[in-house]
Amino acid sequence: MKKLVYLFLGMFFGIALFKSGAASWFRIYEMFQFDSFHMYGIIGSALVLAVLAVQLIKRKKIKDISGNPIVFQDKKKGLVRYVVGGIIFGLGWALGGACPGPMFVLLGAGFFPMGVAIIGALLGTWIYGLVQNKLPH
Repeated sequence: MKKLVYLFLGMFFGIALFKSGAASWFRIYEMFQFDSFHMYGIIGSALVLAVLAVQLIKRKKIKDISGNPIVFQDKKKGLVRYVVGGIIFGLGWALGGACPGPMFVLLGAGFFPMGVAIIGALLGTWIYGLVQNKLPH
C-alpha cells in the first residue's frame, strides 16, 4: 500500500513539474541565458520550502513513517568539491536539457529522445559507483 502512495505522489510531482513549465527545455534555456525569472522562482521557492521543512523536522524531532528518528548527516566542508560537482551537474543539465527529475517527466510526456539522456545519466552514475573509492573525497 505504501508503494502505491509513493507512486501517486510521484505522478502528482511529475504533473506539477510539467504543468509549471519546470520540465520545459525552453524554460531551462531561458534560465541559463538569464532571460527569465520563472525557473529561478520555482527553484528558489523549493529551496525555501526545503529549508523550512528541515528546520521543522529538526526542531519537532519528527519521525519517519516507520517511527525512526530522522537524522541529518553533516556534509564535508570544501569549496572545490561543490564547485566542480556543481559545474559538472550544470553542464549535464544544460547539455541534456533537463535535470534528473524532469528527464523522467519529459519521457513520460512522450519526448522519447530524453531516454538517451536518462541512459547517459544512469551510465554516469554507474561509472561513478565503480570509481568512487578511487576519487579524493
